[in-house]
Amino acid sequence: MRKAAEARTPEDRTPLKLKKPKSKAAGIPAVTSSALHGIKKMGLAKTARTLRMVNQKEGFDCPGCAWPDPEHRTSFEFCENGAKAVADEAMKANVTPQFFAKHSIQELSKMSDYQLNSSGRIASPVYLGKGSSHYEAISWDEAFEKIALHLNATNDPDRSVFYTSGRTSNEAAFLYQAFVRAYGTNNLPDCSNMCHESSGKGLGQTIGIGKGTVSLDDFNHADVIMVIGQNPGTNHPRMLTALRDAKERGAQIIHVNPLPEAGLSRFKHPQDYMKANMKTTTLADLHLPVRIGGDAALMKGLIKHQLRLNAVDESFINDKTHGFQTMIGQLESVDWETIEADSGLRREQIEEAGSLLAHSKATIACWAMGLTQHRNGVAVIQEVVNLLLMNGHVGRPGAGFCPVRGHSNVQGDRTVGIWEAPPEAFIERMEHGLGFPIPRHHGYDVVNAIQAMLDGLVDVFFCMGGNFLSAAPDTDQTANALRNIGLTVQVSTKLNRSHLITGKEALILPCLGRTERDVQSSGPQFVSVENSMGQVHRSRGGLPPASHDLKSEPWIVARMAEATLGNQPLEWMNLVDDYDHIRSLMEKSLAGFADYNVRVRTPGGFPLPNPPRDSQTFATPTGKAQFTTHALPDVSVGDGQYVLMTMRSHDQYNTTIYGLHDRYRGIHGHRRVLFMNADDMVQRGWKTRQNVSIMSHFNGETRKADNWLVVPYDIPKQNLAAYFPEANSLVPLHSTADVSNTPTSKWIICTLSSTPPSDLEEE
Repeated sequence: MRKAAEARTPEDRTPLKLKKPKSKAAGIPAVTSSALHGIKKMGLAKTARTLRMVNQKEGFDCPGCAWPDPEHRTSFEFCENGAKAVADEAMKANVTPQFFAKHSIQELSKMSDYQLNSSGRIASPVYLGKGSSHYEAISWDEAFEKIALHLNATNDPDRSVFYTSGRTSNEAAFLYQAFVRAYGTNNLPDCSNMCHESSGKGLGQTIGIGKGTVSLDDFNHADVIMVIGQNPGTNHPRMLTALRDAKERGAQIIHVNPLPEAGLSRFKHPQDYMKANMKTTTLADLHLPVRIGGDAALMKGLIKHQLRLNAVDESFINDKTHGFQTMIGQLESVDWETIEADSGLRREQIEEAGSLLAHSKATIACWAMGLTQHRNGVAVIQEVVNLLLMNGHVGRPGAGFCPVRGHSNVQGDRTVGIWEAPPEAFIERMEHGLGFPIPRHHGYDVVNAIQAMLDGLVDVFFCMGGNFLSAAPDTDQTANALRNIGLTVQVSTKLNRSHLITGKEALILPCLGRTERDVQSSGPQFVSVENSMGQVHRSRGGLPPASHDLKSEPWIVARMAEATLGNQPLEWMNLVDDYDHIRSLMEKSLAGFADYNVRVRTPGGFPLPNPPRDSQTFATPTGKAQFTTHALPDVSVGDGQYVLMTMRSHDQYNTTIYGLHDRYRGIHGHRRVLFMNADDMVQRGWKTRQNVSIMSHFNGETRKADNWLVVPYDIPKQNLAAYFPEANSLVPLHSTADVSNTPTSKWIICTLSSTPPSDLEEE
């Protein structure tokens, strides 16, 4: 009988050590950290060889973030977190059937996420039977027989759900969605549902495309760059180079974030030491410590100040936009007292930023989860659009919108068809290319998929990468949902918590990583990815696979399709004999992919069409960029209540934990930390390392997480921050953004209670 595994990440059992937060990013510590992570996991020779292939035109795309590559690249085109990601993927295969025979599911669930990830690469397919406590070895053929048996046994294709993470290549994602639609469903939730879905919806409605409109070169021509709700020093470190170069060319940088971040304070490029350059660069000219949820009020204030200074491009507004006067009319009802109260900023601070914007001839607005994961995530992004449209900051050098994607190909996956709600025009073109009919009804996104599982409406859950349990909101509910399924399948490289909270049966299918050689019957293959700025380029791994039993993601998809559907409606295995066959099919099925096999082989790849950027044209109902009107959200909280947001540490990437340190914030050896305003702590009579319980509140429901150590930090009053995935159990499943249905991981209403002193306090 299988004992229930623990769904929540176990509490840290290491002491918390505190140091002064850093005021400078990168530099020598980044070099040291990169080297130590690489040497520890790969050895010296392999580290040197592998890192020289990262983000090179003939190498592999970094498995980390989606920041674009410069045209002129150095020999070391990676950041600290990129080096960690590469070292993590290039580990030896130590998670073997023998490993699973030794460790039961229940035992593994008591390991921390850091311990699970440190166990090594998964070596071969394994199967967890009904009631079994241990995974056991299974052949690839047997694994696909089980998958096909379950998929073909269901009486409705919509009772199967197919999830995708942003790691998946264009080729694998396209083939995956083709199989899923041939099978008969649009149940294609993906990680973008939990991050930039609000960006896609907000931009799509206003400028006619759900992507950003800038290229990397635009940063060389910007007068002002706004970095909103984003911590590039940890989450997109290579972005700091673009910001430094822009700064040295005269750009001014406005940083909008509740917490100060070292990456936006000062930056030292590690490669400068090779040039005997010891100078650091001050990046942000202005930090606006907005209250959590106060960004919409800030945008209203910035727009008001633009109007007062008459900083508008009347020609652009008249010729290219619609709805300006309506937006201005609604703004008149918003007073400065409300703007200051909601944003947590003084009018003078807002006007200082507004004056920088008023004098800018080219402004870029960058943002990430700090905007998207709110109830008003779509609306606040459209306020950013309002702000930039006033001065025509789109479709000209140095200006535009820049949602910074977090995973290396999350944008590419959506482009090639990983989409639970595709529009009719997309479906029609896809049908023409694939040659078979595609279902029209919308499928499940992440939140709706979890609810469908809870309701007993899902028989099979297939995950193409990712760590669904830890990435999703409401950990306990998500665990209950997964346990309610007949079969769960995970295509993975490393062990994670989603392998331990499973359906009644479970499979783990180990795949090649981005760093590894992919050889099919026709010879060595490459794949392609799309970066955060719409540039498609190839990626070719150079390392030998960690295990001889690993298969590529396209091959896994093709074998599953063949086992389930036979050679209909496509010759699945023929497509993966040579990935050029997949790309030829993509060329027929997707807009912007003409001559795909030729253009993707050009150094640096090629940009996809982007009408707002390319020609200031907008595929909206009016044919113009759309100003929008939105009431300010209610950001009030009751007495004794706080607003909690989740965030990453410096030693993690998404849900992958590389280590137990957050160097820039001065946190070491412990992750169950609650960042709190010092005055709020004094008011409660609490000292550093006070042990507390957190209770989140939503629609009369309460969720509780115990044993958090309070740390004073420079964060607005009544605001809190904690690391995910540990804090994800506090995010209510149905607390989501309007329109996008993105979980509100940056807006969690909480109360706190003290608990007995922790036995983890440092002596």
